[in-house]
Amino acid sequence: MIGGLGVVGVGAWAISGKTGELSGITGYLNRLRWWWMVLAVVGEFASYAALSSLQRRLLRAGRVKIKAGTMLGITLAGSSIQSSFPGGTVFYLAYIFRQFRHRGADDVLSGWVLVAFNMLTFLALSVMALVGLAIAASTGSAYDLVEAILGIIAVALLMVIAFVKRRLVLAHFATLVSLGRRLIRRRKSSLTPQEVVDRWVAELSAVNPSRKQWSIAALMAASTWLADLACLVLAFYAVGVGVPWRGLLLAYAAGQLASNLPITPGGLGAVEGSLTVALVTFGGGEESTVAAVLLYRLVSYWLMLGIGWVAWARLAWSARGRLPVATGSKAGLLNELTPAAAVDRHTARKEEASPWAP
Repeated sequence: MIGGLGVVGVGAWAISGKTGELSGITGYLNRLRWWWMVLAVVGEFASYAALSSLQRRLLRAGRVKIKAGTMLGITLAGSSIQSSFPGGTVFYLAYIFRQFRHRGADDVLSGWVLVAFNMLTFLALSVMALVGLAIAASTGSAYDLVEAILGIIAVALLMVIAFVKRRLVLAHFATLVSLGRRLIRRRKSSLTPQEVVDRWVAELSAVNPSRKQWSIAALMAASTWLADLACLVLAFYAVGVGVPWRGLLLAYAAGQLASNLPITPGGLGAVEGSLTVALVTFGGGEESTVAAVLLYRLVSYWLMLGIGWVAWARLAWSARGRLPVATGSKAGLLNELTPAAAVDRHTARKEEASPWAP
């Protein structure tokens, strides 16, 4: 929470030093249509709810159930951790992984869900960026983002190939397992590095959602971005100006990419700058666009940052004195479990209930 308060302080200091530059937008802010801002907040919460539901359903594919409210709290807390530190993605992933482990998921399932939901959300954003590039290119302008967007699409395709062919990819991980054991000086295991990799393959093969289930998950991933995009659109309506629709998707994709740059927490400054410049390039008014983008970031970054740290504190308090939930695989990735036993265990659990039941 201290990190979150530090970010708030830095943001306040940065804004206070730019009051002259921001004076031109006060007219729009004085005429703010508050009902649109209320809808913008609802849209942003819907974005987090979609991401939370995506993770929850992927966990249920491995027979681990987490209550909807708890999962939403974990998602909000994880996002605030990610947005509070430069390079916060590492801390975010570690936090989410640990929360999954405490609530019944073993190491393999927790890692699989992290990979799966990040892959799905990245693919959804890539598709939005591609559509935005096509729309912008049809107007004769692509804001010099052609190479960057095509690079994103290439990375997305490589991710899909690597995930589909994960057995072949994991087959080359035995050397990394051996090296990792040496680096962390883990106690000697009766499993060889190759047997550990074989166990991973067996475990991952047991978590195998159907095409319909993947389709639902992909829809949730897309909903995460679309609800957040709706928050930006509603911010334009809140200041009483039109939306520069032809460059909206491309500008939004550029802004989301900027948010992942490990320079400032949550892309602070980079997102606002990239969004504003791109939207003005595609016809948005300078002062009105600055006002709309600042309102969007007020909701999507600052408001959710505070709420996320409150969620973090609540989860930390509720976990005091509570033992971690027993997982299906007690010792995690390097336990003394053969690949055949791993498959038998997941198969037995699969027969108990449908993971995608409402």
